[in-house]
Amino acid sequence: MAEINIPNEYPVELTPPDLSPYKEGNTGIPYVWRYDSGMPGPKVMLSAVVHGNEPCGAIALDKLLQEAIRPVAGSLTLAFMNIAAYEAFDPIDPNATRWIDEDFNRVWDIETLEGERDSVELRRAREVRPALAEIDCLLDIHSMQHLAPPLMMSGRHVRAKTLAAAVGVPERVVGDAGHAAGRRMRDYGRFDDPREKNTALLIECGQHWEASAGDLAEEAAIRFLVATGVLSADALERYTNLPPPQSAFTVVEAVTIQNEAFVFARDFSGGEIIAEKGTLLGHDGENPVITPEDDLMLVMPSKRLWRGQTAVRLARRDT
Repeated sequence: MAEINIPNEYPVELTPPDLSPYKEGNTGIPYVWRYDSGMPGPKVMLSAVVHGNEPCGAIALDKLLQEAIRPVAGSLTLAFMNIAAYEAFDPIDPNATRWIDEDFNRVWDIETLEGERDSVELRRAREVRPALAEIDCLLDIHSMQHLAPPLMMSGRHVRAKTLAAAVGVPERVVGDAGHAAGRRMRDYGRFDDPREKNTALLIECGQHWEASAGDLAEEAAIRFLVATGVLSADALERYTNLPPPQSAFTVVEAVTIQNEAFVFARDFSGGEIIAEKGTLLGHDGENPVITPEDDLMLVMPSKRLWRGQTAVRLARRDT
């Protein structure tokens, strides 16, 4: 297992569900289940545990399977992704099992998937890749390292922000182009093709192990299925409160670490609005990293401060 030596500073409030009952699947791919309504409609997927130490998505999909939720139109696929890392999860050292060999969410460019490189994550990505082939709409459920406002990461295209608005949660939506370290599953194939209609969202439900992350994952899953037409609006009856109005942002810079040592200027957790251009965020080696313009939101400052990784993304509020 690749070592991820990051101390944990947050209580583990979520209990990862046992996924072994779902191992067989019904698609020919372990841990991947698909249900077809027999009616016209979109092919929709919910995916979870792309990272092994993010249990909120597993909680949401487990609940849908336990409740035998079935589509009223189109089809619904429920997919548990990085099972090896998920099964290695240890609440005593919860940061250690984000992945086994490499980040499952950085291997989704065609050259890597069809190349000769090998890892636990690549083998699983190649195994589940056929399940994504005809998906029209994807919601990939994640969580974050820090206690920070939840985010819907909508990608580069207007169609994704439109879908995020239809889902309605969480309050902040961020459009971005990904990471220099590799392509995410949300940006795989037609999801990121400007000529196509296929649309993918990635939700960050809050800090990895806070109880509210599980609640948001469940609500976002249901709202996504209603927004795509796979469930009827009656499915929202369990949510009596209207979500607050959303705010939309677009990433203007992803700070990719160039040196062996990156240090933040202070303890950022994400969601902070940095008012003044030129504010010091940290140092990449000896090089200062400053905000390039006024009023930028910090998106998910990382604890994995290694060369080639994204230290933080800077997002401008949409006008």
